[in-house]
Amino acid sequence: MFEYPGVLLSDVDREVGTRYETKRHRDEPAPEFAKRRTFLIDPEGVIRKVYRVTDIDAHPGEVLDDLRAFMKEG
Repeated sequence: MFEYPGVLLSDVDREVGTRYETKRHRDEPAPEFAKRRTFLIDPEGVIRKVYRVTDIDAHPGEVLDDLRAFMKEG
């Protein structure tokens, strides 16, 4: 079993979405919802990869694969 040593964030107040520019503009479809993005951030706070989520079912596996690869590098 893979153990993830990090933290996952749910941005219920949309503060992080504003800072990471994932808020939709008023003229976009579904402006009340954030754009689906995932940020893979290393322990030093560096964004290693940004994902535009298009396939919800495949997305977790893609992120975990990249996370495992980054952990092997470090």
